[in-house]
Amino acid sequence: MHPRLQREQKTIDVMIAMYCKDHHGAQGELCDECSALQAYAHQRLEKCPYQEHKTTCANCPTHCYQKEMREKIKIVMRYAGPRMLLKHPWLAIMHLIDGFRKPISLKEIREKKKTEHRS
Repeated sequence: MHPRLQREQKTIDVMIAMYCKDHHGAQGELCDECSALQAYAHQRLEKCPYQEHKTTCANCPTHCYQKEMREKIKIVMRYAGPRMLLKHPWLAIMHLIDGFRKPISLKEIREKKKTEHRS
């Protein structure tokens, strides 16, 4: 997995853990609901067609989360996002910077891959 995606995965893991601890009393392990959300987020990230070229999911032109899961992750991010600045400033700042990335089209990604394979 690309380092950019590893960082994004770590960010979502930290956000879900913070939310679960404060809302569900999780100590060390996530509750079943948050564990399922985390597994779903990992799966979506692994299958993201934009991969290392992606912006944050909120700014992505392709919404790959099912509606119910998208609502759940929004709740988690609204809660954990501001708290990330105090507890995990590096991840929070990098997530904010990623949000400024200009979304790239899938056509551009395919063209880049073709060029890379020719080199």
